[in-house]
Amino acid sequence: MEPLSPRQAQILTVARERGRVQVDSLSEAYEVSVQTIRKDLNELCDRKLLQRIHGGALYPSGASNYAYDSRMVLAEDEKRRIGVRTASLIPDNCAVILNIGTTTEQVAQALRTHQGLMVVTNNLNVANLLRGAENIEVIVAGGIVRSTDGGIVGESAVEFIRQFRVDYAVIGASAIDPDGLILDYDYREVRVSQEIMRQARQTILVADSMKFDRRAPVRIGHLSEIDVFVTDAPLPDSLAAICREHDVAVEICGAPDSVSD
Repeated sequence: MEPLSPRQAQILTVARERGRVQVDSLSEAYEVSVQTIRKDLNELCDRKLLQRIHGGALYPSGASNYAYDSRMVLAEDEKRRIGVRTASLIPDNCAVILNIGTTTEQVAQALRTHQGLMVVTNNLNVANLLRGAENIEVIVAGGIVRSTDGGIVGESAVEFIRQFRVDYAVIGASAIDPDGLILDYDYREVRVSQEIMRQARQTILVADSMKFDRRAPVRIGHLSEIDVFVTDAPLPDSLAAICREHDVAVEICGAPDSVSD
């Protein structure tokens, strides 16, 4: 499937933020004909990313993320445990990239006592968590800053990440399908996450078990591309089978007496 055009990706983002978009206002905003906008909306609807209505399109409820403040408190304890376990897998004196997400922010919090780290991120919240930590060098990607959560997205961020070759990538996701697809909501964010995975020697996926029951429209990758999966509960059978088949190490940090698979 062909990737979304930059304009289509922007339309999708506007629709997610506002809940709906109108043909006439989009035509005026992007200075293109209404026919061009209708074609964009039809393609987005064909991909099940939007739902067509008269004069515009709606963002489906299954394709919308929670607000950042809400995500911060969802599964808060589970995310904290995931952060601590993930940080324990990362040694001192190495280079790490952390992407956008409330779970990766918990990893950053747990990394504050590490020594000799270079941390690259496209997450302003991660940068703020680590900027006062001794013996950690923080490098922030350039690009478009999302006002909703401090995430940095866009092609500039992708190009920036491409300069690095790091020991570990820590990525979060919004949903994990039963077939192992790792998914998110913002196409621009996904492009950065995909580049982060490409530039790492080892990729760690951090996701709480709520993500097993959620849906999101844009593919980051597949569990088979992950080296370690850190979560808070045993995986559903389908995901556990995929991890076994592809030698993905699974770290479960639910109850205090949980053991790693």
